[in-house]
Amino acid sequence: MGKVLMKGNEVIAEAAVHAGCKYFFGYPITPQSELVAYMARRLPEVGGLFLQAESEVAAINMVYGAAGTGVRVMTSSSSPGFSLKQEGISYLVGAELPALIVNVVRGGPGLGNIQPAQSDYFQVTKGGGHGDYHTPVLAPSTLQEIIDLTEAAFDIADRYRTPVILLGDGMLGQMMEPVEFKELKEREPEQKEWATTGTRGDGKPRVITSLELNADALEKRNEHLQKKFALIQQNEVRYETYETEDAEYIVTAYGTAARIAMNAINKARKDGLKIGMIRPITLWPFPEVPFVETRDRVKGYLSVEMSAGQMVEDVRLAVNGKAPVSFFGRTGGVVPTQEEIYDQIIKLAGGVEV
Repeated sequence: MGKVLMKGNEVIAEAAVHAGCKYFFGYPITPQSELVAYMARRLPEVGGLFLQAESEVAAINMVYGAAGTGVRVMTSSSSPGFSLKQEGISYLVGAELPALIVNVVRGGPGLGNIQPAQSDYFQVTKGGGHGDYHTPVLAPSTLQEIIDLTEAAFDIADRYRTPVILLGDGMLGQMMEPVEFKELKEREPEQKEWATTGTRGDGKPRVITSLELNADALEKRNEHLQKKFALIQQNEVRYETYETEDAEYIVTAYGTAARIAMNAINKARKDGLKIGMIRPITLWPFPEVPFVETRDRVKGYLSVEMSAGQMVEDVRLAVNGKAPVSFFGRTGGVVPTQEEIYDQIIKLAGGVEV
């Protein structure tokens, strides 16, 4: 297909098509509306179905219905709209239905603004809706990585029968970069023995529900889900390390913040400072291993986020008191600059608490 220049929201949509998604239910909200518009044009071209729902609540419940038939289906939104989907996401988890849910985060709380932020970290990694559950969360930092992680998200969803969240922000959604797609090939639909496609008079009816009125039976279902979450934690952790072998201090960041932090780290390296980076790609399951491997020998960590400090809590849990963990963040849609992060690195390396 060759390299093409595309906007991030459109890359997500096209990547989903390449991953075999032919069904999309959504509602426009800035800064992800281009994703919805792209799907409205693109899906009919590949024999798929696009439907703009009357609300985010309706959209996520339409996803539930389509997922129950075993097809690859997705929805997308941005922070306030994503909040409205939480009940439906909990239902998807409880009914064990695979789907891709995209959140292009904007500044909050409340209506906030349409600028990029990472302040939905707690919401996507700690459940978000009601009940004891987790959803796998993938956080790309480049548009090319979006392509790979979108396909991975659908694969994880099908492998474990679970909704998966692709988390970006307004900057990733709106920026343009050259990307390269593999040739689009027709995929054979996967046969899913649990799907409610009708028995046609032959076979036992299949029932998909998250309702279980018997407490003992519901506890057994929860135990089953917890075993599945443990399996995801065991098999699906993704992260990237950079210059950590000799690092005295390590910066950790994800998504857009990681891109900016990388430039600050490279500048610090040129200035003779031994700085490395750990970039979580799965926010849940959180990649504890690179922190466990480095926490006994580094002098400190710096968590850089576009929030008031959310991922830093998981970093501190992973470090487990073995080294100091500092934090630097900007909020409300303000994006930290390379210079600001570099200044924080200098303070950290100089023994100044940040």
